Amino acid sequence: MSSVVFAWRCLVRQPGRAVLGILGIAAVGALLFDMLLLSRGLVVSLEDLLDRTGFDVRVMSTDGIPLGGPMIPDAVATATAIADLREVDVAVPLRLGRARTAVPGRRRQLPLTFVGAAPAAHPGWTGWHLVEGRDLHEVEAMAAGGVPPILINGALASWLGIAPGAGLALRGSCAVGRYWMPVLDFRVVGIAEFPLDGASRFTVAASLSDFARVCGEEDPDEADLVLVASRLDTGAAAAAEAIRGLYPQLYSFTTEELLDRFERVGFTYFRQIAVVLATITLCFGFLLTTTILTVAVNQRFVEIAALRALGFSRRRIATDLLWESGVLVGAGGLLALPLGAGLAAWLDAILRSMPGVPPNVHFFVFEPRALVLHVALLGATAVCSALYPVWLAACLPIAATLRDEVVS
Repeated sequence: MSSVVFAWRCLVRQPGRAVLGILGIAAVGALLFDMLLLSRGLVVSLEDLLDRTGFDVRVMSTDGIPLGGPMIPDAVATATAIADLREVDVAVPLRLGRARTAVPGRRRQLPLTFVGAAPAAHPGWTGWHLVEGRDLHEVEAMAAGGVPPILINGALASWLGIAPGAGLALRGSCAVGRYWMPVLDFRVVGIAEFPLDGASRFTVAASLSDFARVCGEEDPDEADLVLVASRLDTGAAAAAEAIRGLYPQLYSFTTEELLDRFERVGFTYFRQIAVVLATITLCFGFLLTTTILTVAVNQRFVEIAALRALGFSRRRIATDLLWESGVLVGAGGLLALPLGAGLAAWLDAILRSMPGVPPNVHFFVFEPRALVLHVALLGATAVCSALYPVWLAACLPIAATLRDEVVS
């Protein structure tokens, strides 16, 4: 009889203990699997979100993340010079700020995320997806004193009950410590999907000059960052290097470099939580499996001594116990995968319901490396758990054990 079959029969001889052990390991394995998904889930999700914008290089005036440093002066000219580089396809300056709008029937004003961009020179490369109406670059330049155009997201359109063609009054405050500015009137020309929108976040977008008017800024040609799309034949790294050579005073980050900084600075909290909980989980799994196997060996001392007397070697006994541990942990590990997937979906929904979290961002994201690491950690747990029971079985005195059984 092979060691695998022998180990399986030893487990099914006591189904209650085996089932409880498998369920316990499944619970431990599910939590371990979720912690592995959490350790890099937000980074993977954010990478996918940034890739879908179509831009793979970000140019800023500071290396601080998130944004909060000085503005990029002469943003339109800077973006034009960057776009003229051989390695660059498109460059779009962008502003991020805050604004408020009145809500019919309510005294309090609704807070908004305010985006300013200069997409006219690069139609189709705006960083958002038009759902209804017209984009900013499709609207002809307004005459002096005319009502400027603006884009809104679907959440704001539904909340206010407005559509393209309606008016929207904004009051802006785009810098810390700046007083709220006078109300300015806009005309909604389209509804768009913004990459970093949250389910409860309301976003509007206008041109850089209109952004400066709402925020009460004298210089309408400043930007928080410049979004850059590199050419396919050169790549993001070459584009970022070329931009650094053209503007050494600015900081250029590829998507990979930006995510690496986020992972080392901004996402250490999730990684540390995942590491701590995964370590605790593995310790519980080790103790549980070791306890089950040790109890099984203690109850089978006579059986093991008899097998040794019949010719089973220490190596064969050790192999049988190792396979018993492997079958126990393997069955629990397989059951842990669907259990962990369901638990991850539930926890992810709870975290994503927090205010300000974009709908396309997930905290628990499956990666093949997470599955490989999960299998490797459970395999190591199975091997380590079998060490003490194997030592007990290997050191068991055959004659004394059989004599004690006969006498008793």
